Amino acid sequence: MISNHWAVFLSNKADKQLLVMQLLSNKMPIVFEGFNGLKGVLFSALTINELIEEEERHEQVEVAKATNRHLRFLSGGEQKKALLTYLLSKQPGFIIADNPLDNLDRASQSSLLAMLTEVATKMPIIQLINRTKDCFPFITNALSVNDDNSIVHQNSIAVYIHHQQTKNAPVLLGNVPGSIHQYAVVDNPLIQFKNVTVKYEDRGIVNNICWQINTGEFWQLIGPNGSGKTTLLSLITGDNPKAYGQNLILFGKRKGSGESVWSIKEKIGYFTPAMTDLFSRHTSVEQMIISGFFDSIGLYSKPSGGQLKLAREWLVLIGILQLKQKAFYTLSLGQQRMVLIARAMVKHPPLLILDEPTVGLDDDNVAIVTALINKIAAESRTAILYVSHRPEAGLSPKFVFKLTPGEDGSKGYVV
Repeated sequence: MISNHWAVFLSNKADKQLLVMQLLSNKMPIVFEGFNGLKGVLFSALTINELIEEEERHEQVEVAKATNRHLRFLSGGEQKKALLTYLLSKQPGFIIADNPLDNLDRASQSSLLAMLTEVATKMPIIQLINRTKDCFPFITNALSVNDDNSIVHQNSIAVYIHHQQTKNAPVLLGNVPGSIHQYAVVDNPLIQFKNVTVKYEDRGIVNNICWQINTGEFWQLIGPNGSGKTTLLSLITGDNPKAYGQNLILFGKRKGSGESVWSIKEKIGYFTPAMTDLFSRHTSVEQMIISGFFDSIGLYSKPSGGQLKLAREWLVLIGILQLKQKAFYTLSLGQQRMVLIARAMVKHPPLLILDEPTVGLDDDNVAIVTALINKIAAESRTAILYVSHRPEAGLSPKFVFKLTPGEDGSKGYVV
């Protein structure tokens, strides 16, 4: 077994692109001196996207020739396995694996990990990751890279992981702020699925779903890629026309009984990482939170004194009051996530949906974001629906609803 395998833990503000370029051009930090002269290849989502564009440009299958299918039409797990086989055909001297397990369900992670473990017997692997939980079992050495790409820690992987595990828990300053917005009282259940089935043509997506969410409950929705999590969310938010004709209760009203999509959405606080791209680069941190009072992308109305006061209290809670006039896009990824969660919560909506809020975060930022979510769950009457394809250590949902794929669509179970 090759023993020169490295995990490079990146902060969320490190210049990963520069580091990759240095590694591939043999202009490496001295700790990688033994790699100089070897040809490296990059195993990453960026490489997949570049190869998809190349295949489309030339209208030919380049990567998954064994299946004669274009890379674009493969699942996430199939894409990564096909990419690994393709890169190995180039006979590299080492592989840079950039967050290879991201966005894969457990089965796909296990399959890809088995392939990489076999590769690790023949050549060294440099794993670029944000999370210690994603570290390959064959990794022997570790270093962490700071925001300016300087090396902060360098040691054995066991020592590094021990150091991470003994860090103090994050501290949030004060209690969850209250709300000046009043919603009409909605009796339980807030959300209720009764034997809900969704099909597209002859393909079943979800099958006979029975599920109820009540005020103040903290739920996690889990399931493998393609199991129907996004479909259930679109039914709850009113965006899916398949909801009509179903026995589906949304905030006290049966779907299709005359409610508007807006009347549904205004009762939901929503976060997804993709929201970051919707806002102007000039939007300040304070404006971002205040926009949650108006459910607007940007701030176009003058806030009241009460709204300004609550925005300040949220900024104090998450520890960035001093950054309130800074442009939102200049914050670290973890700070951006906390601001967007605060934005979704400023009115204390009956339901808060958090769709993959920790994806792409490093361990430190995951800790502070999960602490914020737990605090909201403990100190508010808002029901939380946390969506992920895998459990998150440190998160404390009271209930878990799991989707399990089947021939006629996914079944759902409380676990």
